[in-house]
Amino acid sequence: MERVARTSLVDVVVDRLRDEIRKGSWPVGTKIPTEAKLVEALGVSRPSIREAVRSLVQLGLLESRQGDGTYVVAEDETTVALQRVVDTADRDEVQLVRHTLEVLAAREAATNRSAADIDALRVALQGRRSAKARADLDAFIDHDVAFHFGVARASHNTLLLDFYSSFENAMRDPAHGAFCMGVPEDAHRDFHNDLFQAIQRGDHSAATRAAIYGLDVHERHLHAVGS
Repeated sequence: MERVARTSLVDVVVDRLRDEIRKGSWPVGTKIPTEAKLVEALGVSRPSIREAVRSLVQLGLLESRQGDGTYVVAEDETTVALQRVVDTADRDEVQLVRHTLEVLAAREAATNRSAADIDALRVALQGRRSAKARADLDAFIDHDVAFHFGVARASHNTLLLDFYSSFENAMRDPAHGAFCMGVPEDAHRDFHNDLFQAIQRGDHSAATRAAIYGLDVHERHLHAVGS
């Protein structure tokens, strides 16, 4: 029988910093406190803080920016690991898995959505339309991703959201965003609005159909462009 290993001080600091990130004390995109402040707050040495931060950088939760500080770039290392797998996977396989999650998220969102979820989806949908009208690609991608993430979040299935989050880089591809923004509104019905309406009224069958229809439209246009 192996002896139980002692927990190092660095491991304890890593866990404390990870907990602060996970509970939202330092949201993604924000800078963590300076090394001196962390030393004061945790009562440990600078080398322990430095090593703990280095560990979290390697896990993909933090990013050190020369001359600027250290920023939170992710909340969970599992999502980071999944994202790395997705980023190097075959494109067709990525599309297939993501599309499966889209349909599942739509169905579950219609069943489990809250009033706050509906408000967030409405804001994202309106922002998407406005950005498209202005031909603002960056804003369009931001709102489009926010809408789809909003659907996944409205499912209130943490595991589903974690898996879905790993596709963010693929969803933010500028070429894909330009393609979506360039589809004429009168070429097909607005399945984003259909999906929103179905989720809002709690119709999981209609939400599933809307998600499938949207994916079919996407696939047809991809094949048309590739042919």
